[in-house]
Amino acid sequence: MQQALERKVDFADHKEAYALLGERDEFLQALAGSFACQIVSRGDHVEFLGEAADVQKAAKVLEELQFLYRQGTNITMHEVRYSIGLVKGGKAEALHSLFGDTVLVTSKGRHVRPKTLGQRIYLEAIRKNSITFGIGPAGTGKTYLAVVMAVAALRNKDVDKIILTRPAVEAGERLGFLPGDLQDKVDPYLRPLYDALQDILGMDLYQKFMSRGIIEIAPLAYMRGRTLEDAFIILDEAQNTTEKQMKMFLTRLGFGSRMVITGDLSQVDLPRGVTSGLRQASEILDGVAGIGMVRLQSMDVIRHEVVTRIVEAYERYENLERKQEDLWKS
Repeated sequence: MQQALERKVDFADHKEAYALLGERDEFLQALAGSFACQIVSRGDHVEFLGEAADVQKAAKVLEELQFLYRQGTNITMHEVRYSIGLVKGGKAEALHSLFGDTVLVTSKGRHVRPKTLGQRIYLEAIRKNSITFGIGPAGTGKTYLAVVMAVAALRNKDVDKIILTRPAVEAGERLGFLPGDLQDKVDPYLRPLYDALQDILGMDLYQKFMSRGIIEIAPLAYMRGRTLEDAFIILDEAQNTTEKQMKMFLTRLGFGSRMVITGDLSQVDLPRGVTSGLRQASEILDGVAGIGMVRLQSMDVIRHEVVTRIVEAYERYENLERKQEDLWKS
């Protein structure tokens, strides 16, 4: 029989208590439903009582969330559930280092840091490699974190400019049918990159860097024939590149530059029969020195928790379809 234990975690004030317990104590309820111990809120502190192992784990989760909050992060159900999952999975030691790795502080004072172990691996790969592939479903932070690392490299003067690009391919649309000149036509495809930069830099600095050419945003076709030196280059939505486009892009890498290629192989919008350049590159270049290949999973999704469930449901459906196809072929 395990020994009973009582622990207490104190709050600095009522604001901190509200942030850590959640609206209507929703975070506290998630914690209580995950561990075999009694958890009681006393206003300025929380008491844990029960079996020693579960008390220690539950208290560890709350203490790490408290650390994260005091570092300037807004606590959401993602942080709560992910922390619970790590602790229950025997990875409590990873929590502090995960939440403590601030990549940069945005113009609004928000600390940007990895929120999952997969994201931390992704950031480490970008730091270590000349070229990094970030492959995974929607909501895993592939593009945003790549832009964050690009801005950090620019601030540290590791590079002189940032170049952001993506193929102008979407399901059911072609550039020729969109109104306006070329810039008007490609802007909708590049909007996610604009939004990320504006969020990180603030509008004034973003416009200053754009006007000076320190930040360049262009369709992938504009990369042909260039050698990109002393730059941080991001290719977004790379699942929609062809094999030739991907090879062309990768060979633009120049001295002092770094590339990040992001994409989701479950959302390819190329015509039927055209192989995704990202799919081919992920097979050919996996294990090549100087190239990082990071595959993010549904557990790395940091949007609304319903998005995680949607991603997982589609993964189950697609896996079932593949199994049925294999049975039919055999």
